[in-house]
Amino acid sequence: MNKTLKYIFVMLVIIVVALGSFAGGFVTGHMLPISGIPGLPEPITLAPPTTSPEQQSSTPSEFQALFSPFWEAWNLVHENYVEQPVDDVALMRGAIDGMMNALGDEHSSYMNPKDFADANSSLAGEYEGIGAFVDTTADYLTITSPIPGSPAERVGLLPGDKVVAIDGVDMTGIDAEVARTKVLGPANTTVHLTIFREGEEKMLEFDVIREKITMKSSSGKMLENDIAYIQVTTFGEKTTPELLATLTELMAKNPKGIVLDLRNNGGGYLQTAVEVASQFMGDGVVLYEQYGDDTRATYDVQPGGLATDTKIPMVVLINEGSASASEIVAGALQDTGRAKLVGATSYGKGSVQNWIPLSGDNGAVRITIAKWLTPNENTIHKIGLTPDVSAERTEEDYKANRDPQLDAAVQTLLAELNGTPIPTSVPTAIPAP
Repeated sequence: MNKTLKYIFVMLVIIVVALGSFAGGFVTGHMLPISGIPGLPEPITLAPPTTSPEQQSSTPSEFQALFSPFWEAWNLVHENYVEQPVDDVALMRGAIDGMMNALGDEHSSYMNPKDFADANSSLAGEYEGIGAFVDTTADYLTITSPIPGSPAERVGLLPGDKVVAIDGVDMTGIDAEVARTKVLGPANTTVHLTIFREGEEKMLEFDVIREKITMKSSSGKMLENDIAYIQVTTFGEKTTPELLATLTELMAKNPKGIVLDLRNNGGGYLQTAVEVASQFMGDGVVLYEQYGDDTRATYDVQPGGLATDTKIPMVVLINEGSASASEIVAGALQDTGRAKLVGATSYGKGSVQNWIPLSGDNGAVRITIAKWLTPNENTIHKIGLTPDVSAERTEEDYKANRDPQLDAAVQTLLAELNGTPIPTSVPTAIPAP
């Protein structure tokens, strides 16, 4: 980033605080002049706002007029706010947070140092909590996908569940990112969640015992009929080597078909998504990254994949909790004809964010830098990927440990192997093959 852009970035931070401060001053200015009523104090006259020469000189000349209101507001706070001394670091971080919110983009945000560390630890494959990927851009903290085998999955939390209260405290009006930090906590402690679930007449109550969540991001096994089943739960630091180990073991058993399960996978690193897709694609494009200036970057398949033989048919399982990097992989495999998609329409997150650490251990900003397109130049943002074969897994299926979506995936592979027609949908419950 060149020097001018750095100045612009800093100054944009400043203007957000300035605007917020002037909004507060507008209200105060109309309340103070009340006089002549017994019992009310005389109005207080404040000195007119000023900007010091040092503050002016520290601002690039081309921005001095634009940003002098910020320094005026900064000085007014330091000179007049009732609780002194004010926390300058908190003001600075609040300015950054306000600037990111002012973009109006639900996926661009500021993360304080603790939240940034928590986000990195989850992608590293280890943290303490209930084990669920969440959406913090909605009015309430929303479950996008419980991690398989996690406390969240065991108690029955489902994609789309909204956390409306935590330990009895109403989360209405509370920033969803703040709510997320309240769900996290030491292992072996209990958090009580009040859940709104679409279609339920009343709120649902769950007691979830937190655990140290160690996510093995890739695992697999052989199913009946020589079908290799591979599950990828996240796209983190360990995903690619773990997937390579899984594929090495399973491909040695000469499978006749492959099921790649991306259900409830909330995403992760873009580069990891390219690496995962490349294990199943011999060549071609994985995705395009479309930038705001209409330029784009092309991410090609990396050579050397272990399961690229198109004679071995493939199915990818997706559902409402498959998001971001999961959709990149599923979209690439669907568009290129390498795999059929089976399950339910995916989450629909088709934008790319960069996490950029800030200096001085002040957290990071997450900025949407692009939207991604599938190889056929389709966007899935707020739309999702449509499966070739629709199959649902109901709450009753979860409770009974039934998996009609996996059954449908296997049947789809067998139909392709046998040369019989592949249905576009299957019943909610179908017999196991």
